[in-house]
Amino acid sequence: MNNNELVAKLWKLCDNLRDGGVSYQNYVNELASLLFLKMCEQTGQEEELLPEGYRWKDLTSKNGVEQHSFYKSLLNKLDGDHHAIVQAIFLNTTTTITQPAQLTELITEMDKLDWYEKGRDDFGDMYEGLLQKNANETKSGAGQYFTPRPLISAIVQLMKPQPREIIQDPAAGTAGFLIEADKYIKANTDDLNALSDNDADFQVKRAFVGLELVPETRRLALMNCLLHDIVGDDDDGAIRLGNTLSSDGEKLSANLVLSNPPFGSAASTNITRTFLYATGNKQLCFMQHIVETLEPGGRAAVVIPDNVLFEGGKGTDIRRDLMHKCNLHTILRLPTGIFYAAGVKTNVLFFQKGTPSNPHQDRDCTESTWVYDMRTNMQTFGKRRMLTDKHFEAFITAYGDDANGQSPRAEGIYQQIGEIDGLSTDEGDDTARWRVFSRDYIREQKGDSLDISWLKDLEATDSENLPEPDVLAGEAMAELTEAMGELYQLMQALGADDEAEAQKQLLEQAFELEEKESNEQGELFGAKS
Repeated sequence: MNNNELVAKLWKLCDNLRDGGVSYQNYVNELASLLFLKMCEQTGQEEELLPEGYRWKDLTSKNGVEQHSFYKSLLNKLDGDHHAIVQAIFLNTTTTITQPAQLTELITEMDKLDWYEKGRDDFGDMYEGLLQKNANETKSGAGQYFTPRPLISAIVQLMKPQPREIIQDPAAGTAGFLIEADKYIKANTDDLNALSDNDADFQVKRAFVGLELVPETRRLALMNCLLHDIVGDDDDGAIRLGNTLSSDGEKLSANLVLSNPPFGSAASTNITRTFLYATGNKQLCFMQHIVETLEPGGRAAVVIPDNVLFEGGKGTDIRRDLMHKCNLHTILRLPTGIFYAAGVKTNVLFFQKGTPSNPHQDRDCTESTWVYDMRTNMQTFGKRRMLTDKHFEAFITAYGDDANGQSPRAEGIYQQIGEIDGLSTDEGDDTARWRVFSRDYIREQKGDSLDISWLKDLEATDSENLPEPDVLAGEAMAELTEAMGELYQLMQALGADDEAEAQKQLLEQAFELEEKESNEQGELFGAKS
């Protein structure tokens, strides 16, 4: 049985949990605990990772009420386990399964699956598959922590992570970027066997650093890392629990940053760190963090929503500062529908701290910026039309082999997989998807806005090409949400804090948002991605 088949069967086993009151949000948490125990047995790591008497065979030897009681004590035992990473993974972990018969059925059916010759890498791939299944379930809300894997794969392929580089994700989610970077390095070093012992040890213990705000998400990320043999160098593991926009983020540094920061505005209490340009916009704060955290010559690829490209005031200052201190060489305009929130428009910024010739340069580092439009006149992606690796092939070819965007480039690209029907075949500047814009143009013609587009939008002129109604509604909702967030910040800036809070509470009541949901899953003014 291959990994995809196992993932499908594991996910199917959870169907019966819904009748027992287990939500979509807890599916992966339950499976993660059981899959970890099974992995330790299958790979012979029980003596290394698990205390005697609290292993898979001990769990399967019981059933019914006795098994349910033992399972709860097992989770409690691993919470205080001597192995630091195991303890971090199971910290405050409980089961939401209340019916012993359902737990017995789940464990029994899991034990019957064909685990023959499944190694640690197989379990890592299965776990990634479960995370993707969970993200694809719109009811689970897990998509906010899950960046599409074809996008991650394309970004990592272009950024070419190298051995002994410190690779950071300040908004780690389930650690997708770090896992893919690790896979890339292993694929190019004979699974680290081509490295010296010191370099191989560095890759396992020090190369990858992530910071995640939500404890449950961090738990999923820690297990993901451990299943892929990324251990970390201290008791926190590779993924630390903390807030990048507080003093926690000041401790980070990196040669390479790969990240998809959370969307939307944040409460002022969540941004306690002093940035050069104070703002309540989380992405703009994350952008400042990334520029600060990069070592001279370091590089970054960051997924950001459209508003970061054009927001005025502090947004303009932050973009200008970015182009001074870094060479912003490439922008990828992503298609709509690839993230959990319908209508959210996103981009990837590729930049290097300093310049290729002078990593320590901190003024006028950006001379020109190449823009690839993968959005205009493209199909809308979603569950019925999935984004794949093939959709990025044209952009990867145009980008070139140099990670810092210094490969020879030529304007063009007139065919893109996923285009809607009826596009003009005429080749010229106004129909090319790949164009370059000088720093002078961005400054003088765009007022330092990076919202650069030129293709004629057929969807706006041809009713036959309009997106699905839910996408149109999502786009409208996204624009309204963004506008409300800006109005909220404006009222605060004008000193009308009480009125701003009152209006926000009225909106939250209208949408039946609870305080817990606002803290963990994003407020009406923005949600984590």
